[in-house]
Amino acid sequence: MAEIVAIVGRPNVGKSTLFNRLIGERQAITDDQSGVTRDRLYGTSQWNGKTFTVVDTGGFVMGSDDIFEKAIRSQVKIAMEEASIIIFMLDVTTGITDLDEQMANLLRRADKKVYLVVNKVDNHERLLDANEFWSLGFENTFFLSSMTGSGTGEVLDAISENLEAEEEEESNLPKIAILGQPNVGKSSLTNALIGEDRNVVTDIAGTTRDSIHSHYNKFGHEFLLVDTAGIRKKSKVRENLEFYSVMRAIKALEESDVCLLVIDAQTGMEGQDMKIFRLAQRRNKGIVLLVNKWDLIEKETNTAKEFERAILEKIAPFTDVPILFISALEKQRIFKAMEIAIKVFENRKRRISTSKLNDLLQEALEKQYPPSFKGKHVKINYATQLHTYYPAFAFFSNFPKYIKESYKQYLENTIRKEYDFSGVPITVYIRKKS
Repeated sequence: MAEIVAIVGRPNVGKSTLFNRLIGERQAITDDQSGVTRDRLYGTSQWNGKTFTVVDTGGFVMGSDDIFEKAIRSQVKIAMEEASIIIFMLDVTTGITDLDEQMANLLRRADKKVYLVVNKVDNHERLLDANEFWSLGFENTFFLSSMTGSGTGEVLDAISENLEAEEEEESNLPKIAILGQPNVGKSSLTNALIGEDRNVVTDIAGTTRDSIHSHYNKFGHEFLLVDTAGIRKKSKVRENLEFYSVMRAIKALEESDVCLLVIDAQTGMEGQDMKIFRLAQRRNKGIVLLVNKWDLIEKETNTAKEFERAILEKIAPFTDVPILFISALEKQRIFKAMEIAIKVFENRKRRISTSKLNDLLQEALEKQYPPSFKGKHVKINYATQLHTYYPAFAFFSNFPKYIKESYKQYLENTIRKEYDFSGVPITVYIRKKS
């Protein structure tokens, strides 16, 4: 199940600061000026053994009050539809505003878990002031300071308690998601694969609306195709499409085993493509990169090699990823893309026996031992593959904290040279020898 936690609220209440706290890194730009968050941000949070995606709905560029409030209401409605849990954030220093009341009215009607979070409660006086927010009628109300971090643990506890533990899906059918920026050809690819115009294809960014799971069973391949596609009336195109596309992409990604990330050959791999790629990597999904509209590119002898080299430089150090040049319109190599996606799905399920893994470890140690640290001889005695739904390996050492990231990368590369994990992120843990 896709688990998305969305932070909503009017500008300047501290959403981006809380977002940074929840994902444990300073990713969102924070500033006192309204509308600083232009790009919708999303990241991964882990707490009490649960992993979930956090979406910062951000602020808006100031326009007229009517447009401004309409945009915020639009994002709240999208969050109500897409998120598993909604964090409704307010500011104790301003009290309850008219816009807060409007958003509260919308959220009360949501059939979702809503946590009301009152921010900037960092002293006793403000704690007393915060009591007025109980009048909004939300059972789950928290007082915190996203700047100092006080109170965020209680919110994370509440979130993790209401999220289901991640389990591998019972269905043996691969779930393959088609992801990418608007207008890169996702719907055209789906239509070409399914053989029917199931999805409306236009050159207007954002015509794709509802997530569709198509059962594909052709040419000896069977899988579920997860596309963020559907019918959108032209009158609806002016909705907050950027945010909608991000939420839909995240949901499709979370529900998938393998992500087909479609890149426009005319623009190359851009910042938003990298965000989707890194999110898929962090969520341990299989990844295949499809460079679409290749038929529109003037080609020389090394055009494809140079394009591929540019992509690999951007996605390093995780470069063991299939890259295929396709044309959804001309149906060039699209069925090859499905073959590769299924191969990546199989790679993601690959298991290495403990005996073979330890033989491989011994070979790796003979070639390059972990460097000593402060005169201490660092050893790795044993390795095993963990029972997770993605490839994860534990190496047991006498001094795990002294083994650097570069050596972990060396161990990962050693595994990849011996076994085919193409398109699949590998997680390497260094643990204390018991």
